[in-house]
Amino acid sequence: MPLVVLRSSPLLWVRLAAMVLACVAFSVAVHGGRLSHGTGDWCIFCWSFSFAGTLLVLLVELFGLQARVPVSWKNFPITLACYASLLCLSASIIFPLYFLKGFSNHSEARDYRIVATVFSCLATVAYLTEVSISKARPGEVAGYMATVPGLLKVCETFVACVIFVFVSEPISYHRYDALKWCLAVYCICFILSAAIIVLCVGECTGCLPFPFARFLSAYALLAVLMYLSAAIVWPVFQFDSKYSSSTRRPPSCGTSPGLCDWDKLVAVAVLTVLNFLLYVADLVYSARLVFITV
Repeated sequence: MPLVVLRSSPLLWVRLAAMVLACVAFSVAVHGGRLSHGTGDWCIFCWSFSFAGTLLVLLVELFGLQARVPVSWKNFPITLACYASLLCLSASIIFPLYFLKGFSNHSEARDYRIVATVFSCLATVAYLTEVSISKARPGEVAGYMATVPGLLKVCETFVACVIFVFVSEPISYHRYDALKWCLAVYCICFILSAAIIVLCVGECTGCLPFPFARFLSAYALLAVLMYLSAAIVWPVFQFDSKYSSSTRRPPSCGTSPGLCDWDKLVAVAVLTVLNFLLYVADLVYSARLVFITV
């Protein structure tokens, strides 16, 4: 019976396509990409994690084991698909930056890298399609992670993880206490958003000693205020000539592969504003969402 249901579901074909595309991406990159930089390991992880997660979801649904897994099946697959789409998107951007930028000479390894990038982009589209199919429609009874605020939580945690990578290599928050406050903002909001995701996927929201919906709205408001401060403080203390000497992009950044240190500072500023906007949208949706527990 589960197999018959799966055959009639367009979600199955989207998941199969995403899984195959991610598999081809990391297989081609590993086979002939000659990945010597540590960034290549991250891209391989993105593709292999997405492939393994989708394979797990397909096997559970194929054998009808949804009721036996210790997670909410209304929340887990779409959460995994959303993370997979973001991981593949990041790999689709990072991989060509580090392994195609600056390599103009034709070679077999370059061809493999181009193919891996193309399949990574296709996998991203497939996972985004899965998220679009799986997300809750207006008036539909669904898990929290299938709603817009739930998907925003995934995006918020992912953006925070990227920020952590950029601020830690090299360390760029140690010079002023104001920059350490920005790091505290990233950490606190990431921990709380991740905790909300874990509570929803683990079906533990009913164990809280306070209404979960009110907590979501209060937290979203707090995160908006905290990220607003970080969005102002970070660029001031990193690019204002009064506090920093790196007010202009060094010429060497245009020729080196990947992102130079100055580019990473700019990326953190942009991602901070992006997360601020995500939390604003989260606050708007959380304030009017009628949450139905699963």
